[in-house]
Amino acid sequence: MAGGRRPKGLGKSCILLIVVAGMERFAFKGVASNLVTYLTDVVKMSNSSAAKMVNSWCGFTSMLPLLVAPLADAYWDRYYTILSFSFFYVAGLMALTSTTLALAWNPSDHPIPSSFLFWSLCLISLGQGGFNPSLQAFGTDQLLLEEELPCSKDDPKSNTKRYFFQWWYFGICSGSLLGVILMSYIQDTFGWVLGFAIPTIAMIISIAFFSCGSRIYTYRHNDITHSKPLENTATKATVSKCTSSRISLSNEKDVEELELQEKPLCVEKSDSIECLNENPKSGSYLLKNAKVILRLLPIWTMLLIFAVIFQQPTTFFTKQGMAMKRNIGSILKIPPATLQSAITLSVIILMPLYDRVLIPITRGINVMQRMGIGMFLSVIAMVIAAIIEMKRLEIGKKMGILESQGKIVPLSIFWLLPQYILLGVSDVFTVVGMQEFFYYEVPIRMRTMGFALYTSVFGVGSFLSALMISLIELFTSSRGRRSWFTDNMSEARLDNLYWLLAIASAMSLLLYVILCKCFKSRGDLENENCK
Repeated sequence: MAGGRRPKGLGKSCILLIVVAGMERFAFKGVASNLVTYLTDVVKMSNSSAAKMVNSWCGFTSMLPLLVAPLADAYWDRYYTILSFSFFYVAGLMALTSTTLALAWNPSDHPIPSSFLFWSLCLISLGQGGFNPSLQAFGTDQLLLEEELPCSKDDPKSNTKRYFFQWWYFGICSGSLLGVILMSYIQDTFGWVLGFAIPTIAMIISIAFFSCGSRIYTYRHNDITHSKPLENTATKATVSKCTSSRISLSNEKDVEELELQEKPLCVEKSDSIECLNENPKSGSYLLKNAKVILRLLPIWTMLLIFAVIFQQPTTFFTKQGMAMKRNIGSILKIPPATLQSAITLSVIILMPLYDRVLIPITRGINVMQRMGIGMFLSVIAMVIAAIIEMKRLEIGKKMGILESQGKIVPLSIFWLLPQYILLGVSDVFTVVGMQEFFYYEVPIRMRTMGFALYTSVFGVGSFLSALMISLIELFTSSRGRRSWFTDNMSEARLDNLYWLLAIASAMSLLLYVILCKCFKSRGDLENENCK
């Protein structure tokens, strides 16, 4: 591990990794944000089938880190894990571009390109499953050693990692914004081959940037369990703290005084010291990891409905926008997927104000409470989405175009902006809070697993969204009735879906508030053990 303290704030390695993460998001969003349009217009899927496929793919992509993270934490080096999985990432993007080129040459349905499309998306999922959590965990490895130790709630050193998480999310949102705006326009205007080739090139460049920074990175190897106590980084930091504080433990009185004044420094019982002589393959080691996950499972579960709502902008919000007036003047026509940029733009605008405005205003509100605020805002966003959709259907009914499939309702697409913006504001509170929560609530040995738990919320949420669409379609299309998700957007009832999500999210928020009152943080448990 590189020695010496870094200047206050984020070092060059952290900034470079944030740029790499932003470029990766550009590549991924360049594919995912408009994928539902590609599947309906090029592959000729129905609206519901395309939405289910996008949700299932996003869910599979977000769930894979749960399988990769335990191996990355226990056996693999993070730097080489990132490089290895980036190969699968690029291979998937290149395969997707090739598949699109094959479909462009042969527009008729062909089994080989169709199956190749499926495996291309699977390769992208596999690549991202190892790349993303390892990259973020590697980013936190660049921070100060002393921050690995338990610290008090108001310890200024805890601000550095919060600062890192905020700017990390700012970086990936910036990449997402550019990916949504630029790539959806290119895909709709210049074609899908170029629209998928550019994200592929961007991903290759991001890997080159990552490799160029190899000399300035801080490397924390996963051989901590086999090192001597004084060679362990956490122990070095402990000794550094004790010596810098000039604390003498020469007699029993001094020990009692230390316990009264600095109980959080009782690190002999912390995970970083306990696991020094543990074998990652041992049953006790795995049992402790399982206990950590089970303790976080109730909170994880309550966040799933938020993750379901998180899927709507890339699926039904986009299809909703396709049935609305999208022209600006007589020339420019807005691609519906570009409105997703309102979410990331909200994050980009608010994130620099997060520390200076939002945190001081909400001083005294902890991470879990901030997550609750974001969940509440997502409920409001769904209510607004339902009201706007009801208005769109009402206008269509008055104009007598309910039976005219494909006819545009003369309601501006910009009426959808409030629901996008509110989801962006809710992201600032909930998503940043989730990153902090799952990072701090797992031991040092499980940092990659902590980020995998965070991404898995959205993975399971995607699968739940796909399952919910299937069940709703089954029940609403029975007895000769039209499904809520019929391809004729003049007859679809997306407003009912949004009302259902608003009610489910409100109930989830209520249960979340109850769980928060019973939940004991990792810091509280360590303080109890130190008594």
